[in-house]
Amino acid sequence: MQSKTILKSLATALLAATALTALPATTALAEDGATSGQSPWMIRGRIIGVIPDESSSVTPNIGSIEAEGAVVPEIDITYFFTPNIAAELIAATSPHDMSVNLNGGGTLDLGDVWVLPPTLLLQYHFIPDGQIRPYAGVGINYTHLYNADDTAGTSVDYDGGFGWALQAGVDVPISGNWSWNLDVKKIFVNVDATVNSAVRADVDLDPWVIGTGVGYRF
Repeated sequence: MQSKTILKSLATALLAATALTALPATTALAEDGATSGQSPWMIRGRIIGVIPDESSSVTPNIGSIEAEGAVVPEIDITYFFTPNIAAELIAATSPHDMSVNLNGGGTLDLGDVWVLPPTLLLQYHFIPDGQIRPYAGVGINYTHLYNADDTAGTSVDYDGGFGWALQAGVDVPISGNWSWNLDVKKIFVNVDATVNSAVRADVDLDPWVIGTGVGYRF
């Protein structure tokens, strides 16, 4: 729980820093970016930490659902409509151990499940030709849960759902078309789980996704 709190604090700090860095952005910088001759395509590879910030209601009320975090690779493709405005499609999948924290104490192991949340974001890049290039985004995602690994005596069925996402990040040029990237996303998504066809849970996963990696502008 302490590691979750630290990572959430770092994510919040990056969101705030991106907003503050954006304040000095000027129209001149945007116009310079329009004549830079760069390709509109960028691809990034990141290592991300997926940190569920879950809350749930369970019927009958036997406890609350908990999802463990995961560290996985992520790929994203970005297309720049203008030097400032871009769309980013993110693809990653992560495994999560699921359990119920029982009201009377103890836990009920629900096995693990893979989560696939493709996310499409519309971004604004504040200083597209700067030495530090912050951006912010908002978008939608659909979370699909698959390959649920049940435990002995317990079976769980999951239904996915649509949600929305917020994003803040920064690109720092390294050399040529390469850049270093730091990125934070907050994804809001609700899923349903049914345990042994009897216990039903309405779960807000709402993960933080914190990642770093490199990007290449074609």
